[in-house]
Amino acid sequence: MPAPLTLVDSSPALPDIADVVVIGGGIVGCFTAYYLAKRGLKVALVEKGRVGGEQSSRNWGWCRQQNRDARELPMATKSLDLWEQFAADTGEATGFSRCGLLYLSDNEAEIEGWARWRDFARTAGVTTHMLSSAEASERGRFSNKPWKGGVFSPTDGTADPSRAAPAAARALMALGGTVHQNCAVRGLETEGGRLSAVVTERGTIRTRIAVLSAGAWASSFCNQYGIRFPQATIRQTVMAVGPGEDIFPAAMHSEYISMTRRGDGGYTLSISGSGKVDPTPQFLRFSTQFLPMFLRRWRKLSPGGLEGVRSGHERLVRWRLDRPTPMEAMRILDPKPDRAAVARTHARALALMPRLSERVVTGAWAGYVDSTPDGVPGIGEVDELPGLILAAGFSGHGFGIGPGAGHLIADIVSGTAPIVDPKPYHPNRFRDSAWGKVAEF
Repeated sequence: MPAPLTLVDSSPALPDIADVVVIGGGIVGCFTAYYLAKRGLKVALVEKGRVGGEQSSRNWGWCRQQNRDARELPMATKSLDLWEQFAADTGEATGFSRCGLLYLSDNEAEIEGWARWRDFARTAGVTTHMLSSAEASERGRFSNKPWKGGVFSPTDGTADPSRAAPAAARALMALGGTVHQNCAVRGLETEGGRLSAVVTERGTIRTRIAVLSAGAWASSFCNQYGIRFPQATIRQTVMAVGPGEDIFPAAMHSEYISMTRRGDGGYTLSISGSGKVDPTPQFLRFSTQFLPMFLRRWRKLSPGGLEGVRSGHERLVRWRLDRPTPMEAMRILDPKPDRAAVARTHARALALMPRLSERVVTGAWAGYVDSTPDGVPGIGEVDELPGLILAAGFSGHGFGIGPGAGHLIADIVSGTAPIVDPKPYHPNRFRDSAWGKVAEF
């Protein structure tokens, strides 16, 4: 079963011209297009499949400051306010709620790491509460065990992955922007060395600016123009159970299981750090740049299979603008879930929380998390092609910081004061090694 997704109607006609074309209808692309339209720009959002159809609807739905890398924390903090402001301004429902996030642990080293982050977070004005063993066990009374400690971050929350990107797309259309689904972008045209048009399977849109928010497809798209964007995708599997008695927290993480309550009262369940690395030509190309990441996180990854090759998003081939591309052959990345991971997740969940046995398993799905060598997204205009702004490699963090990222990208495009410092995100940093720069969380 694929992840639940609210469907959006497409605009009737592709425009001949736009101020900005946003390539990719995930959470970052949709919020980018929305904030650009708020500035009065004519925006076209072009998506090869369905808005929110890939990782933006397949994630946990967490919107957190807790345990954010120092480079991402300012954007995470701004995003929480923007989630609330978006709902107030548009009336659109994203399911966002500051429900608080609960972390529980039996690992002293992990608890000490959370305490160090708490001390750092205080310097940034972020509130997080360390929990003693008694406090953690009280908050974790839904489980069948005591806990050594934990963290509760009261101002963090969750949003609904099935509704968030579609809500931003509808808000874009309400401002006069257009949304074009099942419409792959095949490539770009240039004039005088600068971007001049975006070529889609349905026609060409003349524009001076394009935002590439293509998620797992971004690196292969960049490769068409000799732009080196190191990217590797990790296949993550989650499962879902239906609604039942309200005895579990809205969002909880532990080494045994992580869970998030959905809008229907059901829960998404997953084991953090159980990703699969599917070997592909692109993975092999950038493997040396990812050595620092893999050496730091190898315990959380395991070899995958041929799903990456089958999906076709990490090829190194060049494609033509007048012929179908791999994106038209694979409209929506929908990799097979790891059945062993599903069984292990369910078994762990039932062992930790026996009352979950009262809930029906409603589905399981997988998605590709697009990662960079340092675990921080690439956002900024690429030197090789003026007018092309990269917004990809969100490394599993893109959903929660989607509004802040979209706002920052709109700031860059419109030349207004940026909502956060853009320097830590600029893609030029990928020319250097990631040794000593990998995000801790």
